Amino acid sequence: MNNLAMNNLAAAEESVVVTADNQLLPIESVQKILNRSRASVYRYANTHQSILNPPFDPKCLNPEVRNDKDAPLMFHPNEVARFAQDVLGIKQVTIEVAQPTETETHRLLKAVLLEMQTIRKLLEQSQPKEGS
Repeated sequence: MNNLAMNNLAAAEESVVVTADNQLLPIESVQKILNRSRASVYRYANTHQSILNPPFDPKCLNPEVRNDKDAPLMFHPNEVARFAQDVLGIKQVTIEVAQPTETETHRLLKAVLLEMQTIRKLLEQSQPKEGS
């Protein structure tokens, strides 16, 4: 589910809450958020056979810019919320963007940065001050 949590009151369609750890949502996530079939989401999507990136259409679900016609459709959470509210008539739409989970690489980079800052402080302290 792409670390995507959603709270969709499907029967009443009154609220959609999106929590995403990355900025773009694949079509499967949009399908679950909107509680619509995959075919419906493709029908809602602003796509064209001969135009790779058609202009914005307020009546459609507009995907992010693609570089290749075979690239998967990806949607920004704000666009999904706009579409849910303006086109589907879902009254309350809340978007929560969660911070990505810290990876081992990120922890290692933070440790290296801390060590480099410590070395810099030691070097600055050991150098004689000018003017003394």
